Parts: sequence; C-alpha cells; structure tokens
Amino acid sequence: MAVPFVGLTGGLAAGKSTALAALERLGARTLSTDAVVHGLYEGAELRDLVVERWGADVAPDGVVDRAAVAQHAFGDPAERTWLEGQVWPRVAQAVLAFRQEADAADPAPRAAVVETPLLFEAGMEAGYDATIAVVAPEALRQERAQARGHHGVAARNDRHLSQEEKAERATYAIVNDGTVEQLEARLAAVLDDLARPGT
Repeated sequence: MAVPFVGLTGGLAAGKSTALAALERLGARTLSTDAVVHGLYEGAELRDLVVERWGADVAPDGVVDRAAVAQHAFGDPAERTWLEGQVWPRVAQAVLAFRQEADAADPAPRAAVVETPLLFEAGMEAGYDATIAVVAPEALRQERAQARGHHGVAARNDRHLSQEEKAERATYAIVNDGTVEQLEARLAAVLDDLARPGT
C-alpha cells in the first residue's frame, strides 16, 4: 500500500532539517535532497561533468569544491541551467527509488518525507500527496543563519519564494518558533491528519 508521500520545504534557516529529523523520530521515512546532491558531488560521474565544463579548479585533488561550482553556476543563468540539468534528473531518480522503498517497507512508515528546499520554485509540488512548509520569525532565522556561518543569505533568498508564499501554497504550514518538542508535537499532528482516510 502507498504511504503518504510528502514534500517538506521552508524558509532558509527556518528549521527544515530539524523538522525532517523530528519526522523520522515520529515514524516517517525521510530523505534530504541536499544530502542526495552532496552524494552526487562525491561520485565520479558528476565530478567529471563539472570538471569537463569548468576545468580542474572546481575539483582540486579530485574532490568537487561546491563553492567553486557555485561561483561558475550562479553568476550566469546559462551555466546554472546546465548544472541543474545535470543535477535535478539524478535527484529525481533518487527520490523515485526512495518512494518505492518506502511503499515496499514492512512495517510501513507513517509517511515518506522528502526535504526539498526549492519545492515550489521548481514546480515539484504536484508530485506529492501533501506538502509541509516550515516557517519561523525573521529575526530567529537571521540569528540561526549567522550562527551557522551562512553568508549571502539575501542572494540565496532571491531564488526562493518568501516564507509567506510557501506557507500559503503548502498543505500544512508549521511555525518553528519554540522548542524541538513543540515542533515535534506540531508535526505529529500533521502525521495523524495524513493517516485519516480521505486525507
């Protein structure tokens, strides 16, 4: 039987990864597309493609330097389109395999949840049974981003919909403004709702 297939997204530093870990503790099977992308960069196939495109400086000692890749890709729309054309189909394959494994699992997980930062921006929401947007107050997000050493938050945010737009478009909007326990309780309510017949 198919388990609920859920896309998880949210604002930068709103707590998507914290929410994903909480959902796993609550009995969902989870996948981070960021982790999939990291894995792709560690493999020879994508490394060879970016080296062929941009030269050996993007993979010193045979290891892809993601900052160097970003400099090439995000400064030029054509280069970004090329990179996304290499990365996204491979991520989609990994997501499909994840979903099939979740559906075949015994016992079945409560949901199969995929963390996808650009879920709505990339038009992928139609592939999910439901979507969750994690949002947090602006001041809290800035504080978290700075604590993690994120630079260029504004530039990265240019490609993202606002938190409000994500919350509006999502099936469930979860505010992450308290403790991990509070976040977990809000997510548990979502999983309960997904388990209801006809949801």
